[in-house]
Amino acid sequence: MTTKTEQFLQETAEVLKDNILDFWLGLADPRGGFYGEVKSSGEVLPDAPRGIILYSRIIWTFAAAYRKLRHPDYLAAAEEARDWLLAHFFDPENSGVYWSVTADGKPLETKKQLYAQGFAIYGLSELYKATHDALTLEAAIDLFRTTEEHFADHEHGGYMEALSCDFKPLEDMSLSAHDINADKTMNSHLHLMEAYANLYQVWADPSLKSALEQLIELTCSRIMGPDGHLQLYFRRDWGVLPGAVSYGHDIETSWLLLECAMATHDFTVVNRVRPCAAALGKAGNEGLLPDGSMSYEKLLGDLLDESRQWWVQAETVVGNLWLWKYHGDAAAADRAVACWNYIRDHLVDREKGEWYWAVLPDGSPDLASPKAGFWKCPYHNSRMCLEILKIFE
Repeated sequence: MTTKTEQFLQETAEVLKDNILDFWLGLADPRGGFYGEVKSSGEVLPDAPRGIILYSRIIWTFAAAYRKLRHPDYLAAAEEARDWLLAHFFDPENSGVYWSVTADGKPLETKKQLYAQGFAIYGLSELYKATHDALTLEAAIDLFRTTEEHFADHEHGGYMEALSCDFKPLEDMSLSAHDINADKTMNSHLHLMEAYANLYQVWADPSLKSALEQLIELTCSRIMGPDGHLQLYFRRDWGVLPGAVSYGHDIETSWLLLECAMATHDFTVVNRVRPCAAALGKAGNEGLLPDGSMSYEKLLGDLLDESRQWWVQAETVVGNLWLWKYHGDAAAADRAVACWNYIRDHLVDREKGEWYWAVLPDGSPDLASPKAGFWKCPYHNSRMCLEILKIFE
């Protein structure tokens, strides 16, 4: 192992433990669960609403970190987040998980987003890998069955973006203020695929494998466009709606798609996916900037958004490491290290912990966006560090 590689491993391991995981351990609420929002300054907002994505990703992060590093505090944190999620986000009448609750656990936004069901499955299945707790697995399986019963579109394939609390159609299905109102989206299908692959590793049910393989095929045949970029928004019949080019999602999907294919243990599926994954990686890397970082996206009209969002940089590192390891792209390792150097020097908050949301085009950190919240979670950056450790172990 070269000195350069050793330094890369040491730096990312230290950031994982000292900068990311320690920060999130410090957000445990004495009243139970974890706080819902922290400003970039480090100020905790104890009464802020709590989101299902944040809690699902906390569970996944600490479960995955415990499986790798065996620190008991990590397992305790994952179990605390799981207990709070099961007690407050699960809908006891209809099943499925709410989008948000109040700080004291009362339902707030009760619509059922496909994206949310997927991430809850993802977190719970990862924790089951660490504990083999039957109730944790049962909760994940229940969410899978609920998703298949209510969200699956048996006429056109794929899954509907969102439904009401009792699984009725909604006029507004948009996932966030950044997204348009579409029947189906790349983002929700990507992370449902990821969730199903993780669940399949601990519950090898034939119906789950079939659903996973269909999601993989949809990604290759419907969601990925002819230019190698992902198409983001769709009508129910998979007609494409206008959307940006998301370099971050391209590079993220390039490795997640191959990982999900590998989870099927099927040569045919893996061989189908390999050229798609390579093309997505190449398309995503079109967004690389001279300093090694990745621009966020190309908007309609080819206007480039050069803000360096934290999650995009993390996925750029992992995506390029997979291009190096599984596709024989020797230069991709250097791209991964260059992007890590940018993260280390510009995004990691050495003083207050965690990473800034983004570095703005003028080079300053984004201090207006939260350090923790509905979307700012310990998932992309901790997963990046864990993937690096896994690749080089």
